[in-house]
Amino acid sequence: MTQARYYHAGCPVCVEAERTLIGLLDPKVKVEIVHLGDVPARVAEAESAGVKSVPALVVDGQVLHLNFGAAIADLK
Repeated sequence: MTQARYYHAGCPVCVEAERTLIGLLDPKVKVEIVHLGDVPARVAEAESAGVKSVPALVVDGQVLHLNFGAAIADLK
């Protein structure tokens, strides 16, 4: 089973991207939703995974930046 993490900050851009993206993914893909506004301790984790801005989806070490809601630096 493929596992992924969807990092976001809760902004309207992030929430809309989440709704759209999750609906498009194969149900076999297990997606962990990480709201960095609620768990700021995980900003460093996202950054070390290569996330530069949110919303972003990380799958198998590959980062897919979706639209632009906020720079990761703005969440620190």
